[in-house]
Amino acid sequence: MNVSLPVEDVLDESRPLLQRGEDAKSKTPTPLPKGQIAILMLLGLAEPITSHCIFPFINQLISELDITGGDEKKVGYYAGMIESIFFAMEALFVFQWSRLSDHIGRKPVLLVGVGGLCISMLCFGLSKTFLGLVVSRSLVGLLNGNTGVSKSMMGEITDETNIAQGFAWLPVAWSVGSTIGPLMGGQLAKPHDRWPDLFSHPFWVKYPYFLPCAASASFSAFTFVITALFLKETVHKRPRREPSSCDEAAPPHPDEHDEAPPPLSKVLTPRVLLSISNYAVLAIVEIAYLALQPLFLATPIELGGLGLPPPTIGIILGTFGVLNGFFQAMFFATLMDRWGPKRLFQQGLLAFVPLYLLFPIMSLYAKAHGITPVIWGLVLVQQILLVVMDLAFGAIFIFISSSAANNRCLGATNGVAQFVASVVRAVGPAASTSLFAVSLERNWLGGYAVYPILLTMSIALFFVSIPLPRDMWPKVLESSRD
Repeated sequence: MNVSLPVEDVLDESRPLLQRGEDAKSKTPTPLPKGQIAILMLLGLAEPITSHCIFPFINQLISELDITGGDEKKVGYYAGMIESIFFAMEALFVFQWSRLSDHIGRKPVLLVGVGGLCISMLCFGLSKTFLGLVVSRSLVGLLNGNTGVSKSMMGEITDETNIAQGFAWLPVAWSVGSTIGPLMGGQLAKPHDRWPDLFSHPFWVKYPYFLPCAASASFSAFTFVITALFLKETVHKRPRREPSSCDEAAPPHPDEHDEAPPPLSKVLTPRVLLSISNYAVLAIVEIAYLALQPLFLATPIELGGLGLPPPTIGIILGTFGVLNGFFQAMFFATLMDRWGPKRLFQQGLLAFVPLYLLFPIMSLYAKAHGITPVIWGLVLVQQILLVVMDLAFGAIFIFISSSAANNRCLGATNGVAQFVASVVRAVGPAASTSLFAVSLERNWLGGYAVYPILLTMSIALFFVSIPLPRDMWPKVLESSRD
């Protein structure tokens, strides 16, 4: 008789992993479905292109709309609010989209999401008021549940022998999008000023940031067409039977999904909650850093930043995508096999210590010596550390997917994970940029108080990762009755 693993044994790091541990390593990896993964990568590109393309010019846009009344110190408040509103709206709806994908399939939900990206960016480029900016960013968060659904689909088209290789491509897609997005925003902003002969129409003067928004919307439209034509559905419904649950004694059925969604209380097992908690930790420290970085780069040197123009900021933000995409594609799966997901995840969290320390170091040096090759060298070091940090995302995605008892629970599990991540990401940008602004306004620690506060938070949250197992969660065997 087969006996299922009790919860306390599942959480025991010293217990040998079943099919997802030693047995998986002895198997020949299953070939990845490259065509389907390529489409998931296109979908994964669309979101960072949309979200990151505004970073190089959002601070300048806030200033030009005269939202702050000419007070440059207050730009951080409003920029953080714009960056946070997407995640706030996503938090409200992402779980519902993930649960809906268990009912109607992953593909329809993915199409709604990428279509929402297209529409919202067009609206953002045409907005001339702060309310218009808020509404357009809210729209994309409301319609977009793609992040959780894409991870569910990746979990369904991979198995324990190739899951690391499959999930390695998700950060690559994000990295490439994080490269293209800032480059679009920085290089295509204000085309009338940069290419007056080509963009001479008054429209480009009235809407100086429409071109980068339209470019990102066009990519989303292209992705919509490719997804509609070629993506294969992974949710295959079967005849209705007794209601299923996602408890850990339920047997896995890779290609089967019940009509009724599993009860949420059965989805949130201890190992699911632990995995999601660590995802939330990583999400909040990462988004706080990402929101702070362009604000720091754009802020005048005398106020504690580097005073760089949007095109330069776009190039700097884009270098991370180039470095990270190459590194993830070449080395993530190898490092996963050698070190395991827990060690990769913890090293990623520890990378935030030097990442945050470099901000005041660069600021003090720039105030004393201006922008010299030393500053550019420190910026490059910061980007390399960010690549090390990003290894943690692939690791935690594997923890979350392997924590689900079976494929019927994947949509709900990833939906809850993305909901929690969206909540903390809604708080992160506004909190970090507001801390930056308050530190300047009230001269806390000479205007640098934001950095020790975020550094202390990063170190404290590291301890949430300690209970994670060394390797991915084991499969839970079915109990057989006599």
